[in-house]
Amino acid sequence: MRVSNIMTANPTAINQNCTIHVAMETMKNLGCHHLPVISVDRHLIGILSDHDCRKALQIWDERWQDSRLAHRLLARSVMTPAPIVIEPDAPAYEAARLMLAGYIRCLPVMRGETLVGIVTTSDLLIAFMNIDKGDGETHENVNRLRERTWFDG
Repeated sequence: MRVSNIMTANPTAINQNCTIHVAMETMKNLGCHHLPVISVDRHLIGILSDHDCRKALQIWDERWQDSRLAHRLLARSVMTPAPIVIEPDAPAYEAARLMLAGYIRCLPVMRGETLVGIVTTSDLLIAFMNIDKGDGETHENVNRLRERTWFDG
């Protein structure tokens, strides 16, 4: 199994100058927890997580939507710069190894200088669940699982 088989292709990315509020709204609307951060030249320069934003704001519930600081802080000031990346043709176990070794939950997927996807621990778990159990029964389709919104209340 290759990274390209389990990644989210063509992920939404945010500009380094967007606010944390815009980033968190984007994550909420997409049902994701990580966004690649790109420069004005469209180069990958970082990764921003929901956790990074909440930590910077010191707000762990939905009050971030009313935070004045969220409207002032920029993605570039909170993101993890120069993230570890992986190629789409790499084996999926290499993505898992890199995430475990780096204590990270996602990897931007790059083909040369181009961002082509993102792979997360959820993608790896879904792929694992989707493996044939040996009795002919398979788990839910990966795409159906990705469409679920796990944290809507």
